[in-house]
Amino acid sequence: MQSLHDQRWPAVLDEVTGALDSLTTTLATEDDFAVLLHRMCEQVVKAVPGVDEATVTLLTDHHPSTVASTSDVVTALDHDQYATGDGPCIRAAETGKLVRVSVAEAAGTWPVFARDAGAAGFGSFLSAPLVVVDGHSGAVNCYSGHHDGFAELDEKLLDLYTSAATATLRVFSRYLQARRTAEHLRTALQTRAVIDQAKGILMAIRQISADEAFTLLVEQSQRENRKLRDVAAEFVNHATGTP
Repeated sequence: MQSLHDQRWPAVLDEVTGALDSLTTTLATEDDFAVLLHRMCEQVVKAVPGVDEATVTLLTDHHPSTVASTSDVVTALDHDQYATGDGPCIRAAETGKLVRVSVAEAAGTWPVFARDAGAAGFGSFLSAPLVVVDGHSGAVNCYSGHHDGFAELDEKLLDLYTSAATATLRVFSRYLQARRTAEHLRTALQTRAVIDQAKGILMAIRQISADEAFTLLVEQSQRENRKLRDVAAEFVNHATGTP
């Protein structure tokens, strides 16, 4: 006969799979990293039994911040940990190890966090490390209103979700980086094109060399304290009569 523990696995695995599918679907329609992380918080609450609220902590140059949250209450509890420089969410983010603790157990190690978490009505905490992009670690933090809100099964489910989500977020991060690079390249090409047009017009009008035409544009840019591209674009527009 199956134990209750065994019987829960199919249902909760379906929830985790559904959450990951939803996260992948979001990638096709969303290009805001903060929105994507907030969606992760919402999905963790649905996918992992016992989770009432969730946040995402990111460490940037060892400075923690809450970048996504399901409520202001748990955001404030995260900030309690940041203010003291330690806490279960910081511990998970810095060590790369999952942290599962009841609020009562946390009192000895993190008294401020335990006091405020208990006052807010939470009894258990579960945090799994998260690597969003290279050099930026973080953690997915789960809060439960029950004193025995998280079991080993919940720990494994959160670890499964964050491990799979990490791969998804890395792909998304590379996509955003590639898009930014493409935008910078497009801007650079557009800038080069309009400057070359302005140079060509100046060369034809004044019968000067390309270097001399470029020098004239640079000198005007410096006199007017304006970007070279803007000076060139204005000159081309004036010379051709097109906006």
